[in-house]
Parts: sequence; structure tokens; C-alpha cells
Amino acid sequence: MSPDAPTLTVELADYADPADAAALVSLLDTYARDPMGGGEPLPEETRDTLVEALAAFPGAFSLIARLDDVPVGLANCITGFSTFAAAPLVNIHDLAVLPGHRGHGIGRALMDAVEAEALKRGACKITLEVLSGNETAKALYANCGYGNYELDPAAGKAMFWQKKLI
Repeated sequence: MSPDAPTLTVELADYADPADAAALVSLLDTYARDPMGGGEPLPEETRDTLVEALAAFPGAFSLIARLDDVPVGLANCITGFSTFAAAPLVNIHDLAVLPGHRGHGIGRALMDAVEAEALKRGACKITLEVLSGNETAKALYANCGYGNYELDPAAGKAMFWQKKLI
């Protein structure tokens, strides 16, 4: 690595730190505007309440990737519980890297940091969802050891469904 190469760091976000809070909202808003994030900006109310809501939510944590202290990637995670393993699990709810920084190992660094944090929390597994057309993300996740969830191949693969309430 040359002396001029940027330094990549990935650290837990401090929800009480205004710089971390601003970075989290900005990174998530950029992701929301991306076609893989829905193609729409975050609603103003979400922008205004997100960090406080994450801070108040038990088991929530976020990781921010920075190149030379400039935020370039984000992972928002929620700790849940596996009844089959009687142990915590971590769900990666959002994983985002700014468009100009994709393909340079930042997503992989975030995935590695999520795994390290999940192990610290005693998690038995990490879950995530990915759009079937997001080939780049699917390649990263597969490279990190993730795959479709199934208990028995005869019963089929798990599907992610939703019912919006608000």
C-alpha cells in the first residue's frame, strides 16, 4: 500500500455523536435514493427521528466505514433471537456503500465488521435480505459465506414476505 492510499476504518456508530448521526442519515438517504434502495429519498420525518429511534431500540447497532475519516459505507443491524438455537442472531437490515466507492472492498470490510460484532454479541447466525436482481450484492454475500435459507430442500427455500402497517 502506498503512503498516499486512503485508510479504511469500520467502527460502531455512536448514536449520541452528531457527526456519526449525520453520517448515518446521509449514507442511508443515499442508499434509499439508489434503485436497490427503492429510488426515493428518506422521508423528512425518518431523517429527523431515525438515529434517536435506533438508539432507543434494544439490540440495534450501526457500523460506519470511512476512508480517511470520510463516511463511505454503512451497515444497520438489529439483534434478534433464534428460538431454534436459543441464542441471539443479527440481521443486517441495511448495507450500503456510496456509488463512487463500490468495488473497492468496503462492502466486504463492513460484512467482516458485522460478523465480528455478531460474534461479540454471542449471535448464532447473521441474516439479511437481498433483491433477486442485485447481482453485485448477491456476489458479495455469497463470497462472504451467505446463501439461501432452507431447513429441508424438499420444503423449499425461505421467502421474505411483508405486510405494511404504516
